[in-house]
Amino acid sequence: MTDVRRSFHQELDEIRDDIVRLAAMVTEFIPRGTDVLLANDLKGAQALIEADDSVDALSLEIEDHCYQVLALQQPMASDLLAIVTAIRLVSEIERSGDLMINVAKGARRLYGAEFDPRLRGLIEQMSEEATRLFKLAIDAYAEGNAGLASALDDIDDRLDDLHVDYIQQIFESH
Repeated sequence: MTDVRRSFHQELDEIRDDIVRLAAMVTEFIPRGTDVLLANDLKGAQALIEADDSVDALSLEIEDHCYQVLALQQPMASDLLAIVTAIRLVSEIERSGDLMINVAKGARRLYGAEFDPRLRGLIEQMSEEATRLFKLAIDAYAEGNAGLASALDDIDDRLDDLHVDYIQQIFESH
C-alpha cells in the first residue's frame, strides 16, 4: 500500500473515530434528556441545551474533514461510499442530539407538570430502547458489522410500538 493510500485510510479511521465520539456524546443526551423531563430539572435542562454547542461543533468539524478528504484525495468507489456514509451519519447523529435538546426545552415548558405513572413508564422505556438502539447502531458502524446492523430493525420496531402506546396514553390521560 502506498504512503498516500495509507494516509488516506488513516484519515478514514480518524473520521470513523470522531463519529463514534460524536455518537457517544449524543447517546448520553438520551437518558439525560429523559431525566430532566421526568424530574422537572430546570438546571439539568439548561445544561443539556448548552452541551449541544459541543455536538454541533464536532459535527461541523467531522463534515469539514470529510469534504477535505474528498477534495484532496481521489477515493475509489468503496472509499467514496465510506465518506458519503460518514457525512450522512453525522447529520443523523446531530439531528438526534437536537431532538433530545427539544426534550430539554420541553421540560422547561412543562416545568411542574406531573406525569401519569403509565406515561412516565413509557417515557422511561422509550429512553432505554432509544439508548440501546443508538449504541448498537454506532457499534455496527464502527465494527462494520452488517449482522448487527440488520438486527436494529427489530429494536426500532419496538421503539415505534412504544411510541404508539405513548401517544395513546397521552390521549387517554387527558
